[in-house]
Amino acid sequence: MEKHTNREVVIVGAGIGGSALATVLARAGIAVTLLEKSLVHVDHVRGEWLALWGVAETQRLGLYETLLAAGGHHLARHIAYGDDIDPATAESQVLDMTAFEDAGFKPPLCMRHPDMCDLLNAEAIKAGAELLRGVTDLQVVAGAAPEVRFRHDGVERKFNPRLVIAADGRNSVVRSQVGIEQHRDPTHHLMAGMLVDNTTGWPADLQIFGTEARVNFLAFPQSVERVRLYICYATEDKRRFAGADNQARFLDAFHLASVPGSEYLANGTPSGPCNSYGNEDTWTDVPYGPGVVLIGDAAGHNDPIIGQGLSIAYRDVRIVRDLMLENRNWTPDLFRPYAEERRERMRRLRLTASTFSILNVEFGDHARARRAKVREERLRGNFPDVSPAAFIGPEVLPAEMFDETTLDRLRAM
Repeated sequence: MEKHTNREVVIVGAGIGGSALATVLARAGIAVTLLEKSLVHVDHVRGEWLALWGVAETQRLGLYETLLAAGGHHLARHIAYGDDIDPATAESQVLDMTAFEDAGFKPPLCMRHPDMCDLLNAEAIKAGAELLRGVTDLQVVAGAAPEVRFRHDGVERKFNPRLVIAADGRNSVVRSQVGIEQHRDPTHHLMAGMLVDNTTGWPADLQIFGTEARVNFLAFPQSVERVRLYICYATEDKRRFAGADNQARFLDAFHLASVPGSEYLANGTPSGPCNSYGNEDTWTDVPYGPGVVLIGDAAGHNDPIIGQGLSIAYRDVRIVRDLMLENRNWTPDLFRPYAEERRERMRRLRLTASTFSILNVEFGDHARARRAKVREERLRGNFPDVSPAAFIGPEVLPAEMFDETTLDRLRAM
């Protein structure tokens, strides 16, 4: 077995969180090795929208200009359409996301997920990190002197780094192997996504969200002719986007009476797979142990209906980096502030996403009437609106707004 002892940090998973952390640690002179099971990053329908607070995290990490130069696409407007509101009224209530720049927030940034992974992989290597792809048979043993065993290019290898960072996604192998408990909410609905080209005619600066009939729809442009589309739908409709013609049926669902110009989306050309997944939240109360720290989806993920995955990952990276650079004695206690901040952050985002899910991914006359009623009550200031948490960050709103009774009130309406 080939042994290596000269790497201070081993990061498992060379996706966005793992490669971003590898980049910023390597820039600080820390010896990092990235281990990745895939040979090529492919489109699995993952997060591609960075909220305003997530963009701010990339700025703090020194990665924003790199993303922008490589094709990162800013959005400027958000419109909430739907069958509970007249299109003209919805457009009169447009959210100008550039208005937050005076408060230090740039508008949302979109970029194809595999492209962002490839870009950050290259940045990590440029900064001095080592990247090994095609890794198999991974085994991690936690402890004061953690151990990482794996196979690469047919050779069994063993690392003894000072710290292992798990950035290996929702089904984290490392999390399971080191025994960190994951909590999980029940699935409320399903979500499908697909990248679509040839959407010229759809405004390149406009993202939309809304509910019509039995779908909750979302659209996030990546350029003047490319849009990432999503549809949330009921679990009882689980076969809706299954089968060989699922791409055509997915696009057909974007013939939306409530959205002017939706034909530009519905008539687009599929540019990637149409995949579906559950919306459930997961979280870990203590995303670290002796010699191991979890970041990104490995530490728990938010219901994707509010698109917080990338922003969560970049904040994880920033906090963990800062702690590691402030104190080079990487004992478990060092990461307690990260766990505490993340626990409350994820709780607030969990409640925010649940509000969106109950309000927008329940269907029928009663659900439509509830959406209209909540819209009116919010305009009067009689119902809490936690949606800004999904744009400018969960820590910006007062803690008392994130009260479970809000969900009870919604369900009772």
